[in-house]
Amino acid sequence: MRDPRLQKLASVLVNYSCGVKKGQLVRISGSPSAQPLIVELFREVLAAGAHPTVRMVPDELDEIFLKNASDEQLRFLNPISLYEYENIDVSIGIWAEENTKALTNCDPAKIGITQAARKPLMDLFMRRAADKSLNWVGTQYPNLAAAQDAEMSLAEYEDFVFNAGFLYEDDPVAAWKRISERQQRLVDFLNGKHEYRVVAANGTDVRMSLEGMRWINCDGKENFPDGEVFTGPVLDSVEGQINFSFPAVHHGREVLDAKLTFRNGKVVDASASKGQDFLISMLDMDEGSRRLGECAIGTNYHIRQYTRNTLFDEKIGGTVHFALGAGYPESGNTNQSGLHWDMVVDLRTGGYVEVDGVRIIEDGKFLREEFPR
Repeated sequence: MRDPRLQKLASVLVNYSCGVKKGQLVRISGSPSAQPLIVELFREVLAAGAHPTVRMVPDELDEIFLKNASDEQLRFLNPISLYEYENIDVSIGIWAEENTKALTNCDPAKIGITQAARKPLMDLFMRRAADKSLNWVGTQYPNLAAAQDAEMSLAEYEDFVFNAGFLYEDDPVAAWKRISERQQRLVDFLNGKHEYRVVAANGTDVRMSLEGMRWINCDGKENFPDGEVFTGPVLDSVEGQINFSFPAVHHGREVLDAKLTFRNGKVVDASASKGQDFLISMLDMDEGSRRLGECAIGTNYHIRQYTRNTLFDEKIGGTVHFALGAGYPESGNTNQSGLHWDMVVDLRTGGYVEVDGVRIIEDGKFLREEFPR
């Protein structure tokens, strides 16, 4: 029996998030456990007059590759993947791992080598996304593994996912357009500002220059659900301490109590109570992995709890996040890296954001009525 919520989600992703047009080549990728949503997306892409191609890859292949591939194979850039990234018009990605910890015991050095080898794909993807020749969106399919990570039942997690995307509304697109308007007011205010400072009760105190950077309104067009505004700092301007509030999860590896010290835009000291070796190995991946590619403000106040899933956690209203590694060209940040790792600082327990000395967020709430809430 078809799930009407998945039908509505597929319609929003194809018609609103990606704006699929007749004749376009649309890649749909995801784990086999996401098949019900993949099927609905396939239907919607066909209805839009476009050409769907599906990449449904078993989760086990990543673990097998990392544990068995030779050094040459780890460093190999598949020309078929490159051709795909050069030629698709739309990419719809679905995260639905059946075991989110499957890579926990894989060698972090091998993970780093593989990510570095695939950097040309990331660079191409980000460049095409920036110049709008490629539309894309990523979403989470609610499955047991994600529900367990969030410490919810599957039914609770399904409600959480669909509610975060306003799919309970008769017209979720109209809801996202209203959100977009509020976020655009915030973006208009932030653009042209020069200095960005975040202070949090957990010891975070970091400053950076935004000279010449652009803030971007994220309103369900690339992540779904969404709810953030982001930019990137001037690369050598980041100074201070960032202590992350939640466990930082990357490739199934969890890092607790991550603390980063920045000088002249670069991480000069890093520690964690768990996963420190993995954190250091990711920081040492390449020249750009110790720099920030993104700084952002979470604006989705319908997401209130940490779920060990970056898609949702970085959107929590009242938080900010920073990404180590690759920057998004559309923001003006030019950092290049095989890494892009978002980590969250929670301001709801105490803290503030200032731009050019003006406080705009305090204790997780915007201080101006016209901004998101």
